[in-house]
Amino acid sequence: MSWKPPVTSADRLRARLDDEFETVAKPEGLRRTSDLRRAAEASAAAGQDPEGASAPASQWQRSSERRAASGRGRRGKDGEGEGARTSEDKPRTPPKGPSLKMRAVGYLSRREHARDELARKLAPHAEDPDEVERVLDALEKEGWLSTERFAQSLVHRRASRQGAARIVQELRQHGVDDAQVSELREQLRATEYERALEVWRKRFGVRPGDRAAYAKQARFLASRGFAHDVIRRILGAGDDD
Repeated sequence: MSWKPPVTSADRLRARLDDEFETVAKPEGLRRTSDLRRAAEASAAAGQDPEGASAPASQWQRSSERRAASGRGRRGKDGEGEGARTSEDKPRTPPKGPSLKMRAVGYLSRREHARDELARKLAPHAEDPDEVERVLDALEKEGWLSTERFAQSLVHRRASRQGAARIVQELRQHGVDDAQVSELREQLRATEYERALEVWRKRFGVRPGDRAAYAKQARFLASRGFAHDVIRRILGAGDDD
C-alpha cells in the first residue's frame, strides 16, 4: 500500500475552483483563475472566508449605487435634495421708494421751488402726469409750495451778484407770473446802481485807464445783467458804447 499525502483545505478549494471555471463561462472583467487561487490561498492562510475575499468589485459598486439612490430618495422626501428651494431662495420684491408727495416735500425742505421746476423734478418718478398735478395742487393748498415765495427767494439770492435783466430772465424760465416779474423788476431797477457798483469794486476797484480796460470791465458788468446806463455811470462816458 503506497503512501498518499494528506489532502489540505487549500487543495480542496483549488480543485473546486478548477471545476467551476471549467464549466462556467468566464464573466467579462472577472479576474484570472490564477489570481483567484492566490487570493483564496491567502485568505485561507489568514483564516478568512475565501468566498468573501473573491467577491467581484462590481458587487461593491452596485451596493454603493443602491445606497446613493436610497439617499437621494430620502432627500427628495424631506425636501432637502438638489434643486429643492426654501423660502429664503425665493426672489424678494424690492422695497417701494418714497411716495411722490414725500419726494416733493424733500425738495421743498431744501429750498423754495417754482411749480414748473418742481413738476420737472417729479415727472421721472410718476406713472401718470395727472398724478404730479394732483400732488402740486395739494402742496399749494397746504402751504408747502408757493411760486411767489420762490420768486422772492431767488431775487434775494441773486441781487448781490447780478443785474435786473439776468434775474428777470431766470424768473421767467421758472414760470413766474408776468405780473410778479414786472413788480420784481421795478424793485431791482431801483437798486441797480448800488448793486452794480459793489460788484465792480470787488472785482476791479480802479477805473479803466484805456479803451481795452474799459471794454473788459464793461463786458464783465454786462455779463452779470446790469443795465448799460448803470455801467456808463460807474465807468464814465468812455469812447465805446
